[in-house]
Amino acid sequence: MSALPPRRKVRVGEVVSNKMDKTVVVKIERKIIHPVFKKFIKKTKKLYAHDEDNKCKIGDLVEIVETRPLSKTKRWKVSSIVSE
Repeated sequence: MSALPPRRKVRVGEVVSNKMDKTVVVKIERKIIHPVFKKFIKKTKKLYAHDEDNKCKIGDLVEIVETRPLSKTKRWKVSSIVSE
């Protein structure tokens, strides 16, 4: 029985900061339903992602993939720029 490696998580988000060298901050936004009021609520999370060529600009929509820890806070890397 061959065990396949688990799939890596993929997220799409907006670049909110590119001031660091080879690192971007990506804002991931998701909508959840409030358990009592049944309204949609936006939840956001900021993730640090590795951008090897410093190509990402603020406002870009990027796809990031989970990877091994690259530093204290970086656990993601930019796989592609969806739209500029």
